[in-house]
Amino acid sequence: MGNRIGGLHRRREKPEHAPLKVSMKRTKGLEHVNKLPPIVPRRHCLLRLLKQNRIHDYLLLETEFIKRQNAFKSLETQKKEERKLVQQLRGTPTTLAKVHELFNDEQHAVVVVEGSKREWFIPILSIVDKDLLHLNALVMVKASGMFKNVPTAIVGVLPDTIDSSALGHKLEKPPKETFEDIGGLEGPIQEIKESVELPLTHPEYYEEMGITAPKGVILYGEPGTGKTLLAKAVANSTSATFIRATGADLVQKNSGDGAKLVRELFKMAKESAPCIVFLDEIDAVGTKRFDTSSRGEQEVQRTLLELLNQLDGFESRGDVKVILATNRIDSLDSALLRPGRIDRKIELPKPDEKTRQKIFGIHTAGMNLAKDVTFEAVMSKEKIMSGAEIKAVCTEAGMLALRAQRKVVCADDFEKAIKNMMLKNKGGAPEGFYA
Repeated sequence: MGNRIGGLHRRREKPEHAPLKVSMKRTKGLEHVNKLPPIVPRRHCLLRLLKQNRIHDYLLLETEFIKRQNAFKSLETQKKEERKLVQQLRGTPTTLAKVHELFNDEQHAVVVVEGSKREWFIPILSIVDKDLLHLNALVMVKASGMFKNVPTAIVGVLPDTIDSSALGHKLEKPPKETFEDIGGLEGPIQEIKESVELPLTHPEYYEEMGITAPKGVILYGEPGTGKTLLAKAVANSTSATFIRATGADLVQKNSGDGAKLVRELFKMAKESAPCIVFLDEIDAVGTKRFDTSSRGEQEVQRTLLELLNQLDGFESRGDVKVILATNRIDSLDSALLRPGRIDRKIELPKPDEKTRQKIFGIHTAGMNLAKDVTFEAVMSKEKIMSGAEIKAVCTEAGMLALRAQRKVVCADDFEKAIKNMMLKNKGGAPEGFYA
């Protein structure tokens, strides 16, 4: 029975095929079934991603910039169109005028055309900014007539700017001169420090003492005693803006121009505060007043009145100080020198021998001098020389050495320089100067 071979029973072998059932490994919970293994990008992939993000940010910035530029261009275009419209409504102004009187209705004004004294009652166009209109305002007017000298209407207002003639008197950089450049004058230096420098740098000292700081000072003395140098030095020590004008600058040809320049100078000083206004040779406009029928003298007196008005208008603790200088203080008007306008009068005397020696040392400090050049050898004989004359002698001695093609200045050069200066003062020709 069965598969019997040789009386032995053999087992039937099972066929080799895939199992019908596959058993799965049991897990603990569904969270283990859905969990993915962590995927970490490689380094170069991460850097590429960061680069793409940065480029994306730059593109967003560029897009925003382009949008704003387009919006700005549209606004500029709109402004240009509005300006063209205003110009069409305004027309072409043919002259300038000053407002002498304004009316409550803000629709009419009395103006005076520049270069004329005749007054005109004219309307104000609706396109004019009424807030800019005030007395003495410079306006654009439309004119008619054969010579275009009859104003018909105010069509615009020019902004209140500082006149260009006043800007020329303002120094953009502070003066380089210091108190160390002044020989002697210890007393005047101390006085000008107390009157000008201290109120600008430490005004609280005067408040604590309960006194009023000086509004201005006047420096007087003979020519060449250091008045201008002292004013520059105090401006340097305070780092203040320095405005310099002379009395001759304030004497103008046209009527009213001198007073206008005074106003512009002090207006510029207030806008540039802290500031020092230095008016040299003030005797050109500040002389004693008297009755006169001369038109030129009347104009000078009008300028003086405006100067007095500006000096009265300053506050005691203002950041604007006034320094006047003159060679003839006895000729000045008493109203200009009264306390409240000019509170300090500082005299600069002729230098004595000790002071002249200091001045000589200051001006020869950078020169190549021979061993025989000393103050006693070359300058002790001249007892009446001012500081400016000593400086001129030092410069002349250097020029004589340069003319002789020498790099060293000797005592003979100083002796010749003194002789040349004396001849110049007497009106003669300097020795060897034009040889």
